[in-house]
Amino acid sequence: MSDVLLWVDCEMTGLDVEKEELCEIALIPTDFSLQPLDCGRDFVIKPSERAIENMGEFVRSMHTKNGLLSLMQSARPLEEVKGEILSYASNFVSPERKGYLAGNTIGSDKKFIDKYLPELSSMLSYRSVDVSSIKELCRRWYPEAFAQKPVKHADDRSLADIIESIDELKYYKRAIFRPVGFEEARAEVEASSLLKTWQEKGVTLVDYSNVTKKD
Repeated sequence: MSDVLLWVDCEMTGLDVEKEELCEIALIPTDFSLQPLDCGRDFVIKPSERAIENMGEFVRSMHTKNGLLSLMQSARPLEEVKGEILSYASNFVSPERKGYLAGNTIGSDKKFIDKYLPELSSMLSYRSVDVSSIKELCRRWYPEAFAQKPVKHADDRSLADIIESIDELKYYKRAIFRPVGFEEARAEVEASSLLKTWQEKGVTLVDYSNVTKKD
């Protein structure tokens, strides 16, 4: 079985994982050619009353505008939804089929997944694919390609955000991941290798002077 990208996007009551809670999570599995293996699932979650009451004005306005605030208040709590989330993910990720977390600025989502859905975290590789990292490199290395990237239309709802993240990575794949030739690329990198350059200059990469030698 081929490995899977499990695209995840979360909406929260705020960004502080110590105080805020999940209010929506969506998942879409794709292969590494970015072809969807399923149309995905979206789960609206009811946070605690405390989390809703303490929601900041910016987040409250955003979730009111996109309709999520009214939906979450009549949704089921995470304890009742968790099993469905894990069951859906397990359709595509298993010990025989490694899954990699993917998304935009996925580190923020992962903090909440680690805290509220640790079972999902344990199903996935410790490695992840963050479209935001590629975006920032494209912005600086290929500004012309960056200027032509697809315009986002999503309304800060999880499933729509994921779909646009997949499309964004498809664009970068076609626009900037254009190999010049494997042998040429390897020769260029080896010729300008930072490790090789520092070694030739006699730079000490590891200082063992403070290590006590055992008899």
